Amino acid sequence: MSLTQLYNSYTPENHEVWAILFERQMQNLPGKAVPEFFEGLEKVGFKPNRIPNFYEVNARLKPLTGFEVVAAPGIVDDALFFQLIANRQFPATVWIRRKDQLDYLEEPDMFHDVFGHVPLLTIPVYCEFLSELSQLALEHIDRPDIVDKLTRIYWYTIEFGLFRNSEGEARIYGAGILSSVGESKLSVSEESIKYDFDITQILDTAYIKETYQSQYFCINSYEQLKNSLPELRTALAQLRQEVEAS
Repeated sequence: MSLTQLYNSYTPENHEVWAILFERQMQNLPGKAVPEFFEGLEKVGFKPNRIPNFYEVNARLKPLTGFEVVAAPGIVDDALFFQLIANRQFPATVWIRRKDQLDYLEEPDMFHDVFGHVPLLTIPVYCEFLSELSQLALEHIDRPDIVDKLTRIYWYTIEFGLFRNSEGEARIYGAGILSSVGESKLSVSEESIKYDFDITQILDTAYIKETYQSQYFCINSYEQLKNSLPELRTALAQLRQEVEAS
């Protein structure tokens, strides 16, 4: 199915669900999300009343960072996921939730993948981190235990990362939070536990899929993500050596 055929397959109810979710988060996220998220929404041309057409999005996105959105029928396995992202192709699920699923889903839908992820794909250094992180995963793809550790870095940054601004306030850049009305309120509140970004600590911290996270990690800049990659590479290599020697 072409991107045009995919877009034409969405029903009026699909577009209505997008509109409800979009409007709700646009009312909820000011003062909580990083400013680059709102700037990214403008750059990729998202509209509040209709599902984005991937063809139109890619025409705006690719010249900015080299990334493009590719349609995925559902969750893809680790090897394909990281291969696509290493090639600067972000796999986005094409199905969107029903009206009776507005507040909870067991797996991510198109609103999460597109609304949550794509606006940040307009940031060059963020994209460099994401691509290089995926290349690193491919180097260890034969070792599920190491990929699982590396996935924790992805989870606590790209999916559920927080940004601490110059005033010391937490702001959201993680897609899993940006697309969730409940977690976007909890994550930046005084009720949540927030740690400074630390590669070693994140590698030792399991994450939660079934409910909101119990803790978050805050970066001070997007450059901090990219600059952490040499440390991560060394940590994973040491882990590999330790396991192989045992």
